[in-house]
Amino acid sequence: MRHALILAAGLGERMRPLTTHTPKPLLEVGGKPLIVWHLEKLAAADVRYVVINTSHLADQFPAALGDGSRWGMRIRYAYEGPQPLETGGGILNALPLLGPEPFIVVSADIYSDFDYASLPAEPDGVAHLVMVPNPDWHANGDFALADGRLYEDDAPAAAERLTFGNIGVYRREIVSGQEPGRFKLLPMYRRAMQEKTLRGERYDGFWRNIGTPAQRDELDARLRD
Repeated sequence: MRHALILAAGLGERMRPLTTHTPKPLLEVGGKPLIVWHLEKLAAADVRYVVINTSHLADQFPAALGDGSRWGMRIRYAYEGPQPLETGGGILNALPLLGPEPFIVVSADIYSDFDYASLPAEPDGVAHLVMVPNPDWHANGDFALADGRLYEDDAPAAAERLTFGNIGVYRREIVSGQEPGRFKLLPMYRRAMQEKTLRGERYDGFWRNIGTPAQRDELDARLRD
């Protein structure tokens, strides 16, 4: 049984005032909360156990989503406290609720038609990241991809620089050696790239980052059409 972690603890500062009283993942797009689109796609990929990390207005998540039974899955919540722990700290905080096998991680504030069932059950390395073509607001991308391997500065000439789509499969070892608390995951990616254990794939399907009211409105209109 595959497990997944949905990162939903952000403050949603750029989305204010919409997020003053509602967590960003619970804002509606296309007639349903953004996070529900992820839960439906995970259920379609036969993921039956999902952990959702929470912080800002955390009590609204179980009230809105319950125990997951309506999607044929079990949902558990990993509360981070009033201050989000960043991606790295959030994953480490959620590990006690996740099994020993590699798990899917997706940020709640993106939308994509990516098929989670296509992700490798056993990544060739500590993580496998889904990379997307660089959007206008991130023209330089994040990492370079060549032959399924991700690079930062030492990429081969044939590598293509892409943007991390905030979808991936992780082994628990990605945060090994870290102390509990607030920390970013980027240093762990860099360590993995140096050790040649960070893998990836390019995805050319529909993908959007939902960070501002305008981005939310654009996606909402598209889904309703």
